Amino acid sequence: MYGASAGSTANSQATSRMFVYEVAGLRQNEQTDQQNYPVRQSGSVFITVPYRRMNEEMRRITRLGGKILSIKPLNTNGEVTGYVPAQTEPSKPMTQTEHKPVQIPVNIYKPKNPYIGKCIENTELVREGGVGTVRHLTFDISGGDLRYLEGQSIGIIPPGADEKGKPHKLRLYSIASTRHGDHVDDKTVSLCVRQLEYQHPETGETVYGVCSTHLCNLEVGADVAITGPVGKEMLLPDDENATIIMLATGTGIAPFRAFLWRMFKENNPEYKFKGLAWLIFGIPYSANILYQEELERLAAEFPENFRLTYAISREQQNAEGGKMYVQSRVSEYADEIFEMLRRPNTHLYMCGLKGMEPPISQTFTDEAGKRDMNWDEFRKQLKKEERWHVEVY
Repeated sequence: MYGASAGSTANSQATSRMFVYEVAGLRQNEQTDQQNYPVRQSGSVFITVPYRRMNEEMRRITRLGGKILSIKPLNTNGEVTGYVPAQTEPSKPMTQTEHKPVQIPVNIYKPKNPYIGKCIENTELVREGGVGTVRHLTFDISGGDLRYLEGQSIGIIPPGADEKGKPHKLRLYSIASTRHGDHVDDKTVSLCVRQLEYQHPETGETVYGVCSTHLCNLEVGADVAITGPVGKEMLLPDDENATIIMLATGTGIAPFRAFLWRMFKENNPEYKFKGLAWLIFGIPYSANILYQEELERLAAEFPENFRLTYAISREQQNAEGGKMYVQSRVSEYADEIFEMLRRPNTHLYMCGLKGMEPPISQTFTDEAGKRDMNWDEFRKQLKKEERWHVEVY
């Protein structure tokens, strides 16, 4: 899928896409007067920009005092295909490790008018001997304007009605692919979905999650109703030299797969990761290591930039002889982790079931105390600096 020639061709197609920026407030000077921009009476100018130069053009427009009002993608015929309102964020000083952020797509498709994609892949990720079922699903989104960034989520609306006769509400799932999709052609989005299964507390019956069951049983070629994207909490920083610590349990691997694929599997002219990515991945059995072959291949190919640590609770023991969880690994490597977190370009991410957060938080509190640190204050500082990212469900 990621062969050199195929990846190069797909990436060339992705980076050759064109967009039109509507800009207001450009200062009139010798530089702007020399540009051949179509200008209307309102004072807006329209600038056609290739994908590979989007970040550079945003910075140039800002230097010239302009404000981007909208970004409109062009199709292969040179026609505008959609409207993307520019996102405005409060201005703040940029540190040496920050880049000007890209435009963040949000809620392009809403529940009343979802995008109808098609399932083109549905494969099992849990091997024999593991527990439960987890599927990797890929949807074709080439017929619409759905765009997304690593770390965002999409909503899925299952068909049918609930017990009250009303349409099912959407469920959010973290995106498991990069912004260019698994085929690096900007035409797909992928999810990592575990079928929810539990015993009813009163009847003892086995209950299956409505949306997760719908997705896990989805046939190739079937339609799927998609909303979004949503989310800004888990976005990957632009800093190519950052240290990225990722704590995951189960399907919480999804956004980190997207991170790692962008760092190491895509040939991106606009993003060349040169920092350190460290994934600490918690699962019950070896057979439940999702994307194991691909993760271990990356660790072997990029030993200086990617570190992979498992916490296999039913097969490994921690230092006290108990089960090995993510928090056990945090304690084991606390000296390194705290040293990294003191650096201004280290980001820590946590994703997985809600139950993972309290024990990990307690471990950080305990380990900080051993080092005469106040964890609550330190975590607040990390959060303020936008270096602490948590998404649990």
